[in-house]
Amino acid sequence: MELSFHLCIILLLLLSSKSAAKESEIISRFQRYLQINTAQPEPLYLEAADFILSEAASLSLESQTLEFVPGKPLVLLKWPGSDPSLSSVLLNSHTDVVPAEHHKWTHPPFSAHLDSKGDIYARGSQDMKCVGIQYLEAIRRLKASGFEPKRSVYLSFVPDEEIGGHAGAEKFAESDVFKGLNVGIVLDEGLASPTENYRTFYAERCPMWLVIKATGAPGHGAKLYDNTAMENLLKSIESVRRFRASQFDLVKAGLKAEGEVISVNMVFLKAGTPTPTGFVMNLQPSEAEAGFDIRIPPTADQESLERRIAEEWAPSSRNMTFMRGQKVSVLDDSGRPILTATDSSNPWWGLLEEAVKKANGKLGKPEIFPASTDARYFRQLGLPAIGFSPMANTPILLHDHNEFLNKDEYLKGIEIYESIIKAYASYVDHGRSAGSRDEL
Repeated sequence: MELSFHLCIILLLLLSSKSAAKESEIISRFQRYLQINTAQPEPLYLEAADFILSEAASLSLESQTLEFVPGKPLVLLKWPGSDPSLSSVLLNSHTDVVPAEHHKWTHPPFSAHLDSKGDIYARGSQDMKCVGIQYLEAIRRLKASGFEPKRSVYLSFVPDEEIGGHAGAEKFAESDVFKGLNVGIVLDEGLASPTENYRTFYAERCPMWLVIKATGAPGHGAKLYDNTAMENLLKSIESVRRFRASQFDLVKAGLKAEGEVISVNMVFLKAGTPTPTGFVMNLQPSEAEAGFDIRIPPTADQESLERRIAEEWAPSSRNMTFMRGQKVSVLDDSGRPILTATDSSNPWWGLLEEAVKKANGKLGKPEIFPASTDARYFRQLGLPAIGFSPMANTPILLHDHNEFLNKDEYLKGIEIYESIIKAYASYVDHGRSAGSRDEL
């Protein structure tokens, strides 16, 4: 009896040691990806692509590298399904990250330092290298279990999301290659959640970059007169400030989430006559400009905002003009809001809910993403796209100093994706032509 007890203890220790070694390998692969400096404006895309292709080869996944823009590779992987008549599942992630101010980090941003608490510090640990590698690790687990997908599963690792996605996801979504994939559902990035509930996103705010310009007669710095350029611009800035406050108050009161209101933030102010040491102080300028980053949810009245800009923020009666930079419509070609259904009309949503629950995860209320992601290029095609990054109990640190993700949250996220991918790749709706884009 005593011998059997000791044998059991030894066996448990061996299994524990094997499990720890396997976990260490998983974390090491994540760290190696994080250590590749893909920060804009000079991301090391070729190194990242080589790493991804190497991991794909270890999993016997089909792969191809596309370059819609030279020097900006998009890696496309495929896990073939047994029924090619079914639409496919696309797991999208971007390989680039935003720059980091190295001297303001506790640990170097591309060291992927693992501290004593299990936090992995690196640019991209949340946004969004974690997700790309979690897809691969989830497939590794599914393959090891003997699972075989009915639907084909594609993984796209795209460039340039952090600077608009124009050389990456946008061109990919417009390409004949993409059309040939017969995609039925897209998963893309979400945000970390400070609570135990994972966050999901069914739409996103669309950007409008607005520059307001005021003109007026120049004059001596001591002179008081009406309709100066600065006076007119300040009136506009105050009008914008009041609107911003009204939207922000809705968020502060808990009446709306951040993604459900129109955000307006002034990003630059330009005026004055420069000198080698500063500005001319006794001259009122004839021109003044202010720039605003505006984000519009698909549930907002974009036409009403356009009227507000023309009539209140930049009226011609005050010698004001305005120019819109990037502007993305919140409506599709049919005039409908660009969003993904989160009710019974969308089977993919229900499958995700059940899969997360099955993996012992919890979902919060579906949200509108407050900024922009590559998911918008797929939604514009009429495809359902869900933003989801399984990071619970985690502070939101994307684009911030000391971005990190705890290793236990990372490992749990792999289990969540394993459950989701299995559910999606197994799904066959016998009540409809399973997998047709028209079903949604």
